[in-house]
Amino acid sequence: MDNDDDKFMQLALEQARKGEGRTSPNPCVGAVIVRDGVVVGQGYHRRAGTPHAEINAIADAGPACVGATIYVTLEPCNHTGRTPPCSRAVLAAKLKRVVIGMADPNPVAGGGADFLKGQGLEVKMGVLEDECRQLIFPFLKYLACGVPWVVMKAGMSLDGKISRMRGHGGAITGPDAKIRVHELRNRLDAILIGIGTALIDDPSLTVRLPEGGRDPLRVVIDSRLRLSPKAKMLRQESSAATWVFCSHQAPEEQQKRLEQAGAVIHRIETNQQGKLDLFQMLQVLGKSDITSVLVEGGSGIHGSFLRANLVDRFFLFTAPFFIGDEGTSLVEGYSIGSQGKPVQLTEIKTEKVGQDLLIQGLMVQSS
Repeated sequence: MDNDDDKFMQLALEQARKGEGRTSPNPCVGAVIVRDGVVVGQGYHRRAGTPHAEINAIADAGPACVGATIYVTLEPCNHTGRTPPCSRAVLAAKLKRVVIGMADPNPVAGGGADFLKGQGLEVKMGVLEDECRQLIFPFLKYLACGVPWVVMKAGMSLDGKISRMRGHGGAITGPDAKIRVHELRNRLDAILIGIGTALIDDPSLTVRLPEGGRDPLRVVIDSRLRLSPKAKMLRQESSAATWVFCSHQAPEEQQKRLEQAGAVIHRIETNQQGKLDLFQMLQVLGKSDITSVLVEGGSGIHGSFLRANLVDRFFLFTAPFFIGDEGTSLVEGYSIGSQGKPVQLTEIKTEKVGQDLLIQGLMVQSS
């Protein structure tokens, strides 16, 4: 039974991943209903305010729910929010057994497992719990802190250069890595760059995948509002907005021009170094239900996020060649000095992506 439980929970995780980047501020959740060893229903949470994974799976299974087992990556909710409690729907469907990946960390929504046990259903907790937890890291951080999960992404050479020459753009890594980057964009709520990258590359910051995708919110860190109203990100066809964060001293006339071009301007405080307060920026995003941000650079932005200890996860694509002194370093404006403690990664994974190497891992948070 344990092996079967793992197998069907993996299928529920596959369902849940379909909702990545689309359910905020809710977590992505998947559910699978199995009867006599056969999947008879499946579903996932598609968007906040719409039916949860369990409801979609029950609707998919129909009468086959009676006496069946439901596998769900997160404990069925036990409260009425924008939708009714899933725990009651599971009971009403006459399911016999409930297998849960992890308990709901939200004290308002939790309690579904105990309710179902009290109604006589067999409940098993903690199946593939680590995988289920990793899937909702953005939600867990947002629930605890009210700010988004931050992923730093970069394509670089073996000697840590993200451009061949300072002040110039251009890809370092190959086409397979590019596809993976667009898959990342598709799974996260927002994508962030600094004004230097915006001026050099004039990027679109959209998702371009063969099967389509969903554009994330575009965020530009631009303290003096140097972004052009004619920037590609403001002229293209896209369902996503472009937010620009600037200081209170940025010129108001330029703000008006950018707003006329469709940008949304947010004025925030600066820190002691005269840089925009990135944590305040994350708070603004969190208040708009943004639970994950992909930081794409450039080097000064990377340095600022590291200096403020705001990175949660890294995706570093490394091309198999050297660039040398004229290239732009991955990180600028950040140093540990001779006695400082280096940034360390844990749960490190390496993977060959085309001709490039992907290194990913979680930041070891300082205490």
